[in-house]
Amino acid sequence: MEEGTIVHVEYDLYNAESGDLIETTREDVAKEHEMHQEGRKYTPMVCVVGSGNLISGFEDSLLEAKADKDISLEIAPADAYGEKDPAQVETISIDKLIRHVRDPKALYIGGPVTIDGRTGTLSYLAAGRARIDYNHPMAGRKLKYDYKIVKVIEDKDEKVSALLESNTGHEGFEVSFDGNDISIVVPEAMLFDTNAAMQKFRLVSVLRDAVDAEKVSFVEMHKPRVADEEEEEHVHDENCDHDHEEE
Repeated sequence: MEEGTIVHVEYDLYNAESGDLIETTREDVAKEHEMHQEGRKYTPMVCVVGSGNLISGFEDSLLEAKADKDISLEIAPADAYGEKDPAQVETISIDKLIRHVRDPKALYIGGPVTIDGRTGTLSYLAAGRARIDYNHPMAGRKLKYDYKIVKVIEDKDEKVSALLESNTGHEGFEVSFDGNDISIVVPEAMLFDTNAAMQKFRLVSVLRDAVDAEKVSFVEMHKPRVADEEEEEHVHDENCDHDHEEE
């Protein structure tokens, strides 16, 4: 694949040493390994080949890959999430740990913990001490990918839609073009997303890199609250009738 190509990729990610499934885009594989998540939509991953957003071992493989070909790949820690760094493991008192968590009862080994703005994994809790590992959860692991490029996106409109959906998790964008300028009507669900502002900021960079976009406009459509207005009118009518009966 050429650098900059936008593709749909189906993949299964395993711990290469234990054989345990870590992540998959395929629903049948998730069910087979008893990792199926109800309500989740299993769809291929959208990625820009050579963008640097994936681990280097996977990026390098995609650059050599061909569409519709099953590929099995093992990736050493150095080309994945790195080796474990002992300097990124901190031992603190349980008292300090308790001061930094909202609900001490929710603590568990392997769970996320944020201390002084840094998020790590709780790896030990006993004898008045807690150990927080700030390494990436998959640091030190040898990984195995089974993947296939199931689609190469050629159409500009489809490229933009795929990038919008994959970078926000939302669907239903309306896209129009004026030369290299892009106007995007944001779906209503995104209006209530607390991350929307940061997502739009990132999307501008993504679209400029991927499709040479120039001016990028986001349009928010706020529909009139018809139901509320009708309800208010109904209540008003009832009040009027009630007042008339009292007279």
